[in-house]
Amino acid sequence: MTAAPSRRLVELTPQELNPRLDEALALYVSAMNYPPGTAEQRAPMWLAHMTRPGWRCVVALGERDELVGIGYGYRGASGQWWHEQVRHGLTMVAGPGAVEEWMRDYFELTELHVMPGAQGRGIGEALLRGLLGGVTTSRVLLSTPEGPSRAWRLYRRVGFEDVLRHYQFTGDPRPFAVLGRTLPLSPVGRA
Repeated sequence: MTAAPSRRLVELTPQELNPRLDEALALYVSAMNYPPGTAEQRAPMWLAHMTRPGWRCVVALGERDELVGIGYGYRGASGQWWHEQVRHGLTMVAGPGAVEEWMRDYFELTELHVMPGAQGRGIGEALLRGLLGGVTTSRVLLSTPEGPSRAWRLYRRVGFEDVLRHYQFTGDPRPFAVLGRTLPLSPVGRA
């Protein structure tokens, strides 16, 4: 068994993440237990995300500066695929008022992942707090597969609430939950 990874957090610019993109995508594939080849399919999307307004990225580095966790997101906006998917689902379930309430000024927490061997050690929460600590929007939204998981428990512990449940994004048969909360996050230990 390897030693526990450090929890040293570093904010990266797109220029700093780009040379480590293969490493970041390998972490993502491992954390999500996706099949080989997924990283190559996702790389163009991650590169496109890095150009969006308000993009922020925080990574957790291990003892040898290897990535053990990553979180990134950006300001959500009309015309973005995820925004349009959630807007449609929320309109169908709760109406235009809910869309206006949740989606007028939000940060889309796009990715938050920790290497499987490093999970359960507070790295995910540190990444989440580090990432959202510098966000200037009034809300944060994210989507996560339905069902019990460490990620689900983390989001609930820090005060995320249901925005949309049992939603199927185009091209993915799994049910997802869209969760959200107001910002800023409360101090550690309080939701």
